[in-house]
Amino acid sequence: MAGKHGLGRGLGALFGDIDLESESNASGNSAQEIELSKIVPNENQPRKHFDEAALLELANSIRVHGVISPIILVGHGDGYMIIAGERRWRAARKAGLVTIPAIVRNYSEKEVKEISLIENLQREDLNPIEVANAIKQLMDDYSYTQEQVADRIGKSRPAVANTLRLLSLSSAVIDLVAGGELSEGHARCLVTVKDELAQLELAKKAVGGKMTVRDFEKLVKAFNNPPAAKPKPPAQSLELKDMVERLQRVFSTKVTVFGNDRKGRIYIDYYSSDDLDRIHQLMQVLEEYKKQDAETDAEPSEN
Repeated sequence: MAGKHGLGRGLGALFGDIDLESESNASGNSAQEIELSKIVPNENQPRKHFDEAALLELANSIRVHGVISPIILVGHGDGYMIIAGERRWRAARKAGLVTIPAIVRNYSEKEVKEISLIENLQREDLNPIEVANAIKQLMDDYSYTQEQVADRIGKSRPAVANTLRLLSLSSAVIDLVAGGELSEGHARCLVTVKDELAQLELAKKAVGGKMTVRDFEKLVKAFNNPPAAKPKPPAQSLELKDMVERLQRVFSTKVTVFGNDRKGRIYIDYYSSDDLDRIHQLMQVLEEYKKQDAETDAEPSEN
């Protein structure tokens, strides 16, 4: 079962179902004051960026209220290594504390690594790239499937899959996401763009929230599915163009030819009933001429 604060089943089991947010719930694992100087961070910590402003706010709170929730440590050489609570440890140092409340546990190297990854994945302050890298590390190190990772960190399998897809982006776009300039939603739209330069150029249009995710998705779709180029009209001879000009003069209206000397269509425009009447009269003249021509051809020739 997941803990009260949404811990995945795997993490709950590894922590012995203790509540990381409350010292009073750490039955059998009483907190003790540990010197800050004897504590080192976990080098496998997936969180690589700590917001300085947020750390200062926490440090100010610690100066007033102290560290309310103990951090979780494991023995490391002559001192200790952080398993959970590096942010509190950093803030406590900024606040000028000498010691910090901590629970010291005994974990194998494998458990230390897995707990650190899962504990951090269940926090809300990792950037999307840190989350993706941590998920990938869990899968690589423990041969977990996406379903198994999803179960252990309390997320859906599609959410895990979508997060992992961010790692297929170009390094330049990944840097934008890691730096908070491009949102995860915008970045996911770019996964379908294979050209890295195109990815970056498109990303620049959305950095800083310049476009909504919906509008950006439409932009990317338009890039991936450009309109088909219109076929070039067949070349027309000078004679055909001359004939069009003559037709326009005769009918006193616009005449358009689609095609070439071998095959095509002729369109005669009219813009009023007068235009139509004039074209009709010209057709009658042509019909009369054709009739007379036919009668001439039908007359017996004199020998």
